[in-house]
Amino acid sequence: MEFIKRVIIDTILFIALAGLFSRTGMFYVNSVGTALLASAVLAVLNVLVKPILLILSLPINVLTLGLFSIVINALMLQLTSSFVGSFYFHFSSFGSAMLIAIVMSICNVIISDHINN
Repeated sequence: MEFIKRVIIDTILFIALAGLFSRTGMFYVNSVGTALLASAVLAVLNVLVKPILLILSLPINVLTLGLFSIVINALMLQLTSSFVGSFYFHFSSFGSAMLIAIVMSICNVIISDHINN
């Protein structure tokens, strides 16, 4: 059930952020179905790939006091974009992926805190 909640929340965030950044061209989502597919792919990648990346980057993550996690989250979003297809789900640059990762992390913390209380 937690997996489905996370996928639905990420889908809504993808749609909202694509609408927010629509005029800048930083982030593009083709449709709601694409957002749902991208959030499912992101959830699977977060389970399979992200722990390996976190272990490999542990020294630099400790040195930066955890801020390197933003870079890892941006890498996960770029990897999601490459799996889904850049025509359907696209970031204009790595910097835009980092900005979307920061906004998504903040929104996920707020939403998770609201759901748990």
